Amino acid sequence: MQNNIVLLDKIWQKGKDFLGVDLPIISGGMTWLSDHELAEAVSDCGAFPVIAAGNMPPEELEHEIDECVRTLKTPFAVNLITIAPNYRAHFDLILKKSAQYVIFAGSFPRKTDIEEMKKHGKKTLSFASERTIASRQIDYGVDALILEGSEAGGHIGYVSLIILLQQVLFDFRDFPIFVAGGLADGRLMAYLLLMGAYGCQFGSLFVCSDECNAHPKFKEAFIRARARQAMATPQYDSRLPVVAVRAIKNRATDEFGKLQFKLLKKLEKGQITRDKAQYEVEKFWVGSLRKAVIEGDVDFGSLMAGQSVGLISEIKPIKEIIERLMQDAESELQRLSALFNSLQ
Repeated sequence: MQNNIVLLDKIWQKGKDFLGVDLPIISGGMTWLSDHELAEAVSDCGAFPVIAAGNMPPEELEHEIDECVRTLKTPFAVNLITIAPNYRAHFDLILKKSAQYVIFAGSFPRKTDIEEMKKHGKKTLSFASERTIASRQIDYGVDALILEGSEAGGHIGYVSLIILLQQVLFDFRDFPIFVAGGLADGRLMAYLLLMGAYGCQFGSLFVCSDECNAHPKFKEAFIRARARQAMATPQYDSRLPVVAVRAIKNRATDEFGKLQFKLLKKLEKGQITRDKAQYEVEKFWVGSLRKAVIEGDVDFGSLMAGQSVGLISEIKPIKEIIERLMQDAESELQRLSALFNSLQ
């Protein structure tokens, strides 16, 4: 397959060099989903795997990392949730391990965290949900950015990818930037690479793979869903800051709204601190996500998904997913090449 990828190979070389892989296609770090088995399938295809720390016990994360070190053919990253209760334990663990890349997610890393990881030989990536955050992370010394639009699933920012491309990708052309959020088509990947992206990250697309460990009911919910059904959760009151989460609307979405009102009442009465209330919010998402992913409870479990579910219609092997992405990207580049030649 890769022998037929001529133009694509020419425009994503910088991404290949940065990640140390043949294909700068990143499998997004998804809690309960991005484990060493999914990572191995992605790695076997020459793409870039990520394992998700979520809030798992440190000993489980250590096992996942050790399995990746033992079995993977490519470098890999660990996705760290900066707002997870186990974040600091995960952070200290990774400093001692052979994972070459770290992706800070959930919120944004402190400068000292970036510096400490780099001091231990790790390449660091963090998400940029708006221009000022992108600029700050670059000033902090992060090695690369993942420009993720609000179309993405899970914890998200508030700015769509189409705006971020104009605000960030066009203005930081000399800095490694990967693009994510709402992606499921190789033709779009071709255009993003032409715009200057080093590569692209896909999440929901890889959930709908044979190798993903998600419950069959969870995958089926993705296949059935329309783009508009993957909705972002609202924040009802600034006294309880909530990182927005995009998920397919179900009973869990309603339960989360009730939880916010319950916590706000407790805050008003002084029965809970803001930090504790925010912890309860994150605890809800971690628990309800497990319900859906592992137990198959698609009514009361969280169906975290990007709006790209509206573009996904079947479950396929990772190999077929990646080959289709590359075929479509190459075909689009060849079409554009012919078009430009005809204009000369």
